[in-house]
Amino acid sequence: MQKEGQLRVLFVINPVSGGKAKTDWETQIRNTIRDSIHEMEFFLLTGEDDESSVRHHIERVQPDRVVAVGGDGTVKLVAGLLLDRNIPLGILPAGSANGMAREFGLPLDVESALKVVLGGIPTPIDLLSVNDGDICIHLSDLGLNAMLVKYFEGSKKRGMWGYGRAVLRVLWQKQKIHASIETDKESVRRGAYMIVLANARKYGTGANINPDGDPSDGYFEVVIVRRLNLVEILKALFTNRSFDASKIEVLKARQVTIQTSKRTYFQVDGEYRGKTGRVVAHILPAAVKVLLPAKDRES
Repeated sequence: MQKEGQLRVLFVINPVSGGKAKTDWETQIRNTIRDSIHEMEFFLLTGEDDESSVRHHIERVQPDRVVAVGGDGTVKLVAGLLLDRNIPLGILPAGSANGMAREFGLPLDVESALKVVLGGIPTPIDLLSVNDGDICIHLSDLGLNAMLVKYFEGSKKRGMWGYGRAVLRVLWQKQKIHASIETDKESVRRGAYMIVLANARKYGTGANINPDGDPSDGYFEVVIVRRLNLVEILKALFTNRSFDASKIEVLKARQVTIQTSKRTYFQVDGEYRGKTGRVVAHILPAAVKVLLPAKDRES
């Protein structure tokens, strides 16, 4: 029987997030909150049937909250499994970019992040349903960045060096997309280097692709990057600068269908999904609760 005020917390750990040597996250978490009254359960992802295994652990443990220990891919996995469950999601940033943690103004050090996990405020956020039920919590896109994700996933050099190599490769073979885009409000035809489905504002690198985005407003943005040059791309990818507003177009939407003239690279929350000629997405309002600091989110 749980004691008064005691929480049962399930930590879902990706042991190789961030491209570093394996870190014993379980030991680090236990040591940090060893004097806590809360019950802790741990599950380590293996890359084999993770979704089914985590779902089984949630049903077995019946936790009061589930914590994703990893990068955006781990956060996405756990968020998808908490859809339609009244269980808050905690985030312990352990990836190489940690885009969602930065989006929500979460602390990046373990001790401070755990304080939010145990004492934060459950706050409803939207998700996107993409192409027959694939869940997007952050950013999905067609084109240049998705190509970058593909090359980065295949790179033997992880971290910023591997990312830099992938950037140079993508810039060398920059390709333009020709697409028809139909939202619940309008239909347009555009040529673009990237088409982004943005439930948030920034990529994990800090690039501010959607400055007015809000992951809890019941909408997402379709960001069409129509013109780019090398200097602008590098500034956007490696600094906190926003993309040049004169070179992008933003469509606010609840749903969208994108049809491209040729199959092109597509990624969802930093995970490459292959080439596609069609993307269909719609908003899932207030789909999951995320544990956030008591103060307002940072801008």
